[in-house]
Amino acid sequence: MRPQSKLVPERTRAFTVVELLVVVAIIAMLAALLFPVFSRAKNVAKGTACLSNLRQIGQGTLLYMGDNDDLFPYMVDSGDRAEPGQWASYPDFMADIPQIPLVQDLLQSYTKSREIFRCPSDTGTAVIDDLDPLVAFLGSPSDYATFGSSYFYRTKLTILHETQTSLAKPAEADLLYDAACHWHGAGGEMLLDDSLEAAADKRRQYRYNTLFADMHAKSLTNDQFGSGFAQD
Repeated sequence: MRPQSKLVPERTRAFTVVELLVVVAIIAMLAALLFPVFSRAKNVAKGTACLSNLRQIGQGTLLYMGDNDDLFPYMVDSGDRAEPGQWASYPDFMADIPQIPLVQDLLQSYTKSREIFRCPSDTGTAVIDDLDPLVAFLGSPSDYATFGSSYFYRTKLTILHETQTSLAKPAEADLLYDAACHWHGAGGEMLLDDSLEAAADKRRQYRYNTLFADMHAKSLTNDQFGSGFAQD
């Protein structure tokens, strides 16, 4: 009887160090190319969710106005509470600010949840960046967590007892907007010790997600946003 031959398995070939380094380098190159794409896509998604929030708040605002003779809500935002002196030219209103309801509190019964007052890109603030000079406004880790809302209100609509029909161009008048425009734009966060030149340079690169008085919402550059305030 012939003895059975033993089959010797072929030796498995392993990667060399050079081949492993090449694979690692390729993966690193792909990651460097794809991560910025993923990051931009994520930021776009957050911006879209923020605009959706503003539209929902707009619908709640319309419901409120329907119950109140078409008047824009008698409310203030957290920036008004932090810096009432910005309304010194309206002393009676300024004195009443501590008693006037905040945006998210007044509209709560007209909106689905408080979560719509949270911008997904809200990373907090150090200052109120649309005031000159800059005013400290510390929202950490986010404005929503600190103040209950990521958005500021066009408070002058309340002061002047405006309605949609009393505005010359409601589709161009700002109603609600991001409390900080670096959330959706480049330029970096505005800081209290920024020089006038540094602050101006940052503002040029900022964007505001904005709800207008006709209740449509869109993303604006800083120049576009400023033109809305010029409707006063």
